[in-house]
Amino acid sequence: MTWFSCFGRRATSPAGGTDEVDEEVSGIHNVRLYTYKELKNATDDFSPANKIGEGGFGSVYKAKLKDGTIAAIKVLSAESKQGVREFLTEINVISNIEHEYLVKLYGCCVEANHRILVYNFLENNSLAQTLLGGGSSSMQFSWRTRSRICIGVARGLAFLHEEVRPYIVHRDIKASNILLDRNLNPKIADFGLAKLIPSNMTHVSTRVAGTIGYLAPEYAIRGQLTRKADIYSFGVLLVEIVCGRCNTNTRLPIGEQYLLERVMEFLSPCHHRLFTCNGDCMALR
Repeated sequence: MTWFSCFGRRATSPAGGTDEVDEEVSGIHNVRLYTYKELKNATDDFSPANKIGEGGFGSVYKAKLKDGTIAAIKVLSAESKQGVREFLTEINVISNIEHEYLVKLYGCCVEANHRILVYNFLENNSLAQTLLGGGSSSMQFSWRTRSRICIGVARGLAFLHEEVRPYIVHRDIKASNILLDRNLNPKIADFGLAKLIPSNMTHVSTRVAGTIGYLAPEYAIRGQLTRKADIYSFGVLLVEIVCGRCNTNTRLPIGEQYLLERVMEFLSPCHHRLFTCNGDCMALR
């Protein structure tokens, strides 16, 4: 295991060719570099038994590093060109910041065509897997726990939006990107779509990226990105946490599939009432 100060180099592959590392990462410093062999051994040859997640970018494995540290290994799919860009962005964003409500980057692997990120391991997976029923979890979330999760995510976003310079817009705040440690404290994860915005700019114009159901309407329509895009997504997440269901569930009857539509029905003036957490919001499940 070594340290390197930038990615601005060419790596020779086993086949004798070269693998261009994108110039946009040439300024990255102080990132721990793991070998592919180290991470292969740490995951027992990327055994299915150690696989803890999967997404469009590739797969995530639980690993035991040589020093005994338990880590989460995020392996980028070699077929995903967009994923390579997201991989580089994630390193660029997260390598220079640290906060109690953000995942911690231990290091990465850039060897031949392998692109792997090494993060701290979070024992209770994601909100999507536990609270919202994406997995087989039987965990119970009290209102106090839900409140603590909401406050933790809010503090993590406030750090990204207010304390970092240039400030960071995550662009993909959602239940599957909120990981939980052994005490159910939240950590914001997956910075592959993040954008850095200088404080002297009101917005940046960019391609729309994120997850359907969490996208702020004004961002989806105009492609003008501000911190408000994260705040809208966070609002959707709050409703999900309160109601205990994901924002879209196509297995439900047509009129009940979209959580925000259901919420608006309950909040509509024609109902002349507000729903309460102990009563009507349970009907939104």
